[in-house]
Amino acid sequence: MDKLLCDELVQEIFQRLPPSTSSSVSLVSKRWLYLYRTSKTSLSLRLTPHDYTIPSLSSLLSHYPFLSSLSLLLPPDPTTTKSTTFADHLLLLVSSFCPQLHSLRFLAGPVSLSSLTSLSAACTQLTYLCINLSRPLFLMWILNFPSLKELSILVCSGEGLEQAVDVNTEYGFCADDDSDVELGLESLCLSGIGADDWGLGWLWRSCRKLKKLQFRSCEGIGDGGSFSSFVSCLQGVQEVELRTCRTIIDGVLVKLAENCDSLTSLLVYDGGSREGLLRFFSQSHCNLQKLDLRLPLDLKNDHLLAVAMNFRSLSSLKLQSCCLVSGEGLRALGAAVSSGLEELALVNCDVVEREPGLLSTLGQNFRQLRKLDLSYNEMLVDKELASMLVSCNYLVDLRLRGCKGLTNAAMVSVFKSCKYLENVDIIRCCGIQAEAIEFFVMNSPQLRQVQVEQSKISDAAKTWASHKFIEAFA
Repeated sequence: MDKLLCDELVQEIFQRLPPSTSSSVSLVSKRWLYLYRTSKTSLSLRLTPHDYTIPSLSSLLSHYPFLSSLSLLLPPDPTTTKSTTFADHLLLLVSSFCPQLHSLRFLAGPVSLSSLTSLSAACTQLTYLCINLSRPLFLMWILNFPSLKELSILVCSGEGLEQAVDVNTEYGFCADDDSDVELGLESLCLSGIGADDWGLGWLWRSCRKLKKLQFRSCEGIGDGGSFSSFVSCLQGVQEVELRTCRTIIDGVLVKLAENCDSLTSLLVYDGGSREGLLRFFSQSHCNLQKLDLRLPLDLKNDHLLAVAMNFRSLSSLKLQSCCLVSGEGLRALGAAVSSGLEELALVNCDVVEREPGLLSTLGQNFRQLRKLDLSYNEMLVDKELASMLVSCNYLVDLRLRGCKGLTNAAMVSVFKSCKYLENVDIIRCCGIQAEAIEFFVMNSPQLRQVQVEQSKISDAAKTWASHKFIEAFA
């Protein structure tokens, strides 16, 4: 029986199995174990900082010759003092055993220039790379990866990439630094850039094809406090994310308003600037379509009024923990962008609970909503939710996680108003019981996924979900 199917067909079957069950086929026979391993194109590993890690990884990778995507994570361990050399050994193993990689996420410590050079020579098809680097920053090695489209760099403290480089190269410059170099990068993510870091000026001038730009926990942009080179990469950028970057946000937003008319998506989390945000919302000429803000103390009504005046093409608005916003600002915004908004998130926003009737007004304004997220509004009650849903008949995705004030009546309202609902999240909704969930699951014809505690899913609901291919999980 084991030999009735050819190798190629067995491998094709293995590739179509769900991740939760695919590994069990390797226990059937040695042949199936071999075919399972050779059919794997993606692998994610969490390593430990011990001496046996390197030979173990070498042995493991040798059994997976056709990997196109690999993720290696080595969590920081304060009890060990592994240097750049340890990470280099791991990266050299990847270079030796995985020549067909297209995607590599290597977060196993800072790596050296020599190991990156070896990687570029071995993995010529690499299009995505995520790595740790130490100071000082030296980035000319990117030229060795001509196929690279997405790059993510996490800067960490520690020994430098090369201790013997001269003063020019250690800051990212070289003799032909002003040469006309154009990288193919379309997405760039930088984490941990310090206020005094240098070395990114050349990168900004060379990234003229960028479409997505992300800063995370950055105190600078890697050009010694200057934004002169930074503006070179902004023409054509469509998405920008700023997470915990209070020091640089004013400068970045000013340059975006002045130099980036192509921007369609902006995310700012935990580190805004009231003045910088207001200036951007008032002066930018871009056609912003997606706005995602988590700013507990920096977002106020005047910001929402500026958004309502300047960005009438919004299709997605997400606000999280914005406690200084009131119903006035949201109503003004709702009236301005009512025709096009398809996604709304008001996560842990006090205004939802403070102002009765607000959700009803928003529902009437946003009748075309497809996705709604009201998670972690703990005092949200059934009546307020129902008053909004009665106007939002086209919802396909509804998230109510952590809304402890909702009861079984809320699920009845969802059933009556949301006939097209495909995904719903009701985890940690203490007042919603098993009988309401069973009723909802068995009477929602479009439902494909429900997130809820397993203890609330009855046997009847489980059987029905299985027959209708509905995924139920916590």
